Amino acid sequence: MNTPKKLQDIKVAVDAVVFGYFDKEDLQILLIKRNIEPFKGGWALPGGLVLDDENLDDAVKRELHEEAGINPDFLEQLYTFGNVGRDPRNRVVSVAYLGLVNPSYHELSADSDADDARWFSVNRLPALAFDHQTIIDLALKRLRTKIQYQPIGFNLLNDEFPFSDLENLYKTIIGQEIDRRNFRKKIMSYGLLNETNNFKKEGSGRPGKMFTFNQEKYKELEEQGFYFEIK
Repeated sequence: MNTPKKLQDIKVAVDAVVFGYFDKEDLQILLIKRNIEPFKGGWALPGGLVLDDENLDDAVKRELHEEAGINPDFLEQLYTFGNVGRDPRNRVVSVAYLGLVNPSYHELSADSDADDARWFSVNRLPALAFDHQTIIDLALKRLRTKIQYQPIGFNLLNDEFPFSDLENLYKTIIGQEIDRRNFRKKIMSYGLLNETNNFKKEGSGRPGKMFTFNQEKYKELEEQGFYFEIK
């Protein structure tokens, strides 16, 4: 006599690795302080269980709004994490997302399952709940690769910025020095930056021109099979 198979009892969750960037500082990650067990009082990625009548994208946006009060400018699925034992309460499969925001345009506001929401340097993260450090490590690897073939870095900058800010951002994310002359030549050759009539004074040198990212131009080039590459 065959023993009937046990029905699945698996819960689905979403977790978000949201990166932010402050001018000339380390790359930042948004974390929330949990106010429920397990790991009550510990730091974790924003996220939670998906509702029965909810799409995944809607779930992660809801959790980010509830726990941190933000709506990311860029958000995409990263990977699915489902190892047994990753959550001590239940068998939970989590769909992780990678998000990008400019912190200057987002005021953090913790609510729901979070007592606090803060930005932390990727180089100085606290001990994290669940397997969230593993999720962050993969998200950082994805970001460092993706930013070199898709201009998602502009989501982290102000709407108007000096070219030096773009250089510093790429250097910070990639984690190494870049050839400044070649980098500028390549970026400018794509025609994706619009010069403004504004300037920004930095240090003892001459004021630098301010630029904006031409999103419409990028979409037009992308439809033509354009491949953004900085190396």
